[in-house]
Amino acid sequence: MSLADSIIGRPLATSEERAEHIGVAAGIPIFGLDGLTSAAYGPEAAMTLLIPLGIGGVEYGWRIIGAILILLAIVYFSYRQTIAAYPGGGGSYTVASENLGEKPGLLAAAALMIDYILTAAVGISAGVTALTSAVPSLQPHTLLICLVILAILALVNMRGVKDTGTAFIIPTFLFVGTLLALIVIGLWKTVHAGGHPMAMAPIPAALPATVGTLGTWMLLKAFASGCAAMTGVEAVSNGVMAFGEPRVQRAQRTLTVIIGILMVLLFGIAYLAKAYRIMPMDPDAAHFQSLLSLLVTAVFGRGWFYFLTMGSVLLALALSANTAFADFPRLTRAIALHDYLPHVFILRGRRLLFSHGIYALTGLTALILILFGGVTDRLIPLYAIGAFLAFTLSQAGMVVHWMKMEKHKGRGWHMFVNGVGAVATGITTIVVLLAKFRAGAWVTALLVPVLIGIMWVVKRHYARVKREMADLAPLNLVNLQEPLVVIPMARWDRITEKAMRFGLLLSKEIKVVHIHSDDEECSLEDIWEELVMAPIKKEGLQEPQLVTIPSTYRFIISPLMDYILKLEEDNPGRKVAVLLPELVVRHWWENALHNQRVQLLKLLLLVKGNQRIVVVNIPWYL
Repeated sequence: MSLADSIIGRPLATSEERAEHIGVAAGIPIFGLDGLTSAAYGPEAAMTLLIPLGIGGVEYGWRIIGAILILLAIVYFSYRQTIAAYPGGGGSYTVASENLGEKPGLLAAAALMIDYILTAAVGISAGVTALTSAVPSLQPHTLLICLVILAILALVNMRGVKDTGTAFIIPTFLFVGTLLALIVIGLWKTVHAGGHPMAMAPIPAALPATVGTLGTWMLLKAFASGCAAMTGVEAVSNGVMAFGEPRVQRAQRTLTVIIGILMVLLFGIAYLAKAYRIMPMDPDAAHFQSLLSLLVTAVFGRGWFYFLTMGSVLLALALSANTAFADFPRLTRAIALHDYLPHVFILRGRRLLFSHGIYALTGLTALILILFGGVTDRLIPLYAIGAFLAFTLSQAGMVVHWMKMEKHKGRGWHMFVNGVGAVATGITTIVVLLAKFRAGAWVTALLVPVLIGIMWVVKRHYARVKREMADLAPLNLVNLQEPLVVIPMARWDRITEKAMRFGLLLSKEIKVVHIHSDDEECSLEDIWEELVMAPIKKEGLQEPQLVTIPSTYRFIISPLMDYILKLEEDNPGRKVAVLLPELVVRHWWENALHNQRVQLLKLLLLVKGNQRIVVVNIPWYL
């Protein structure tokens, strides 16, 4: 077994694809980890903006989470219908493209791509932030830890969907299990205490109120921050093809379990915060603790369960980026199938994955982490906008889809559900964009049109290639003649001899071009007659022409290019075949021991040449 097989698994045959399909248990960690872990920071993100109200902010926080739960339920029913309507994978890009048109589809594609990249970056940075909060000595190494976790996630995902699900099942269910235990025990204590439970260990008091009430704008900002808890909801609809048969039912069950658990977690955390009268701490406080840390301390104290819960939160947050790794390659493949991204994203790798999507996501996420130093607070303002824009376009597309299905039973009800989803998520998108615009959302708003522009350029390139390559005419045999052969030759050796032999087979008109500088101790002209011309004359073959070009300043590539391009210009309508003798070494590192002029000349000929210049490699294998 090779090293690659040990790390990312043996290659899989196409016939083994069915064995890689997953069920509900594996689908939850693969497509739901991002959504589930948002319960760890979503309520806190909303309630942090309510700190000026002091402990009175708990009541407002409870209402905001209630509004988010209603929105989450609407989105759930909408996406459940999308899965049934698009069993081949019904992501926002597919639905918007097919029903709303090309431009809305590209808008959904750009929004989703940005959302997945930020999902990976925020998930990893949030997990590392939890780690550095517990172990402050690691804080200077935040970025390095983020990049190491990113590399590990990429390697795990390269093993395939099934192996990824198996690897993440335990961390996912440990995270969900500890939080459910927190909620159940917390509710039990609340009921037995008559609605006023006492904390098991001392917790910091809420900051004193500085305002009596908050305006509508501040409440909308708090709602917008809390909507981070809804990211990742679309993942299941985008990855339906990963499930085994019956795939629609399995995908719907997976979505139901994910949304059901997420709603319980959000409701439970918000209710316990209200019951125990706990508000988030100021993030800049000296001994800052997360809202979840305060709740676990209040319900269980600082015993072993506290460290188990916080450890599971840390691990799940760090691994939540896996949702992006599961869906981003599928999204880029769908876009590439329509010629808006390089076709390399369509190719499947050794483990039946769209590997290049994983490479791209890893690189772009690493870039984002480096630019923002791996700090979660700097990334959060950019977050969620792409997700809600994609939600809106997907639901609007589904409304048009049902309008087309005139004979479908229950068409009116389906249109109503998706219509409500489109309106609700559309309003939320506007609120989130306005509320977070100055804090950093403008970056996302700027990146979306930039990405759309890039996709348009790619599409235009592929359209041009198709126009120029399309040829249904019979084979054209007009003006067939031998090419002019050019052989750049620095010296006479076994490599150049091989090129000369091939050139003599190819054409009767050969130009051997030698660039001569004053530094040369022995010129090619000195041995030309004896070693080259004599055997050719003896066999009665057409004699090649030796062209010696003096180079006072020892330039090689430039004189060669000038000669080849001038030769092509002086012989209109005729092909010019440039034979490039090249030494091929056994080990990659040996390339550094030889000059790479041949590679540079080949590149320049391909870039500056035209249809009549043909480049032929003549390899000599060591």
